[in-house]
Amino acid sequence: MRIFLSVFFSVITLACLAQPAKLSADKIIGIVGNKIILKSDIDNTLLDMQRQGMEIPENAKCLLVEQKMGIKALVLQAEKDSLPVTDEEIETDTDNRVRYFIGQYGSKDEVERMAGKTIYQLKEDMKGDLKDQKLAAAMRNKIVDEIRITPYEVKQYFEKLNKDSLPFYETELEIGTLVAYPKASRDAEQYCVEQLNDYKQQIEAGKIDFKAAAARYSEEPGAKERFGQMEVNRSQKDIDPVFLSKAFTVKEGQISNPFKTKFGYHILQSVSRAGDDVVVRHIIKIPQVTNIELKEGIDKLDSVRAKLIAGNIDFGTAVNKYSDDDNSKFTGGMMQGSNGTFLTIDQLDKDIVPILKDLKVGGYSQPAAFDDNGGKKGVRIIYLKTKTDPHRENMKDDYSKISQRALEQKKENALEKWFDKKISTYYVKVDDEYKDCNVMQKWIKVASKTAGK
Repeated sequence: MRIFLSVFFSVITLACLAQPAKLSADKIIGIVGNKIILKSDIDNTLLDMQRQGMEIPENAKCLLVEQKMGIKALVLQAEKDSLPVTDEEIETDTDNRVRYFIGQYGSKDEVERMAGKTIYQLKEDMKGDLKDQKLAAAMRNKIVDEIRITPYEVKQYFEKLNKDSLPFYETELEIGTLVAYPKASRDAEQYCVEQLNDYKQQIEAGKIDFKAAAARYSEEPGAKERFGQMEVNRSQKDIDPVFLSKAFTVKEGQISNPFKTKFGYHILQSVSRAGDDVVVRHIIKIPQVTNIELKEGIDKLDSVRAKLIAGNIDFGTAVNKYSDDDNSKFTGGMMQGSNGTFLTIDQLDKDIVPILKDLKVGGYSQPAAFDDNGGKKGVRIIYLKTKTDPHRENMKDDYSKISQRALEQKKENALEKWFDKKISTYYVKVDDEYKDCNVMQKWIKVASKTAGK
């Protein structure tokens, strides 16, 4: 069940995009209770793993069938326990999955071409699997959520590890940022509005098309690269609400008047709309912040830094109170990487690295101006929370990582015990093709007892 714990809930599969092979007949290869597993489920998942560049083990089919059997067992128990999964949750997950596909393949049309079906059909096909995933996740959480681990158990776990196989870590840092975006002058904002009105007039007069204008004039790199085009769903939470409202009020083919969001000023053209999905193009202009406004921002953060150094406020509270970066407020200002809050030098913004040279652990940098990924000028304080030297994993420097692994193993063990107890209460059937799979033996054993029932 290890692959089930570590892979299934973290990988976005693309099986619903795989067009079924026309020459091979599908068949049922596994049954748990009243839940079936089809050969195509396994074949398509393998195709998805290959498409995503994942390493495929030799016994991949055995592992996947065992994983799917486990999911079906969790779903059965979740239904029996009446764990809540709403239609709204499934709809939201379906929309998010479709947006992921569109981002991966470039457009809705390309997704439909790859899938051989419409977006509506694709969503309907997804809903069953997504509901199973949510029910299985809910049941897993119910089984393991109350499990905790003590420092003694962490120590025992670590002492059992092969010391020669412990990972080696390069220098890792935990870094926080407190960001302020100084407000541009009214004249700078008005200039953006005038520019956008001029672009609108040129486009409507046929002197330039919207795509070319977006590539030439937009001041946000992503907008330039996509010729200003975006695909938007009405339920999206990651889009500025003013932009979202405008996307659904502008009539198809029309261009909006300039409007303001937290990112800058825009004009927007509606390209097409289907229900709660709309395709738009936009041009964004970011009002230029002068050295005068930047100096005001530096002065503001300098006073915040003084409070931090004096211990009058902690960093997380300061971020929540003074930061203009909404996303950082969810993490207490701490930067996130593939290993949680622990970052290596190569993962850092190149402008942060020189600041760290003279910054001690627990220290706060002087406020300094910077340009964010969207081209917006701001001011920030850098906080160096922790820093480790290159080292072999040990309890002193890496306790949080070790304890997390130990906790996951404890949860996995609890889940295995749950399966050992529960699966014998279900009707189980396994296709003969998988009777020699070592990882399937507990299922095959139960299947032999339930044969003929």
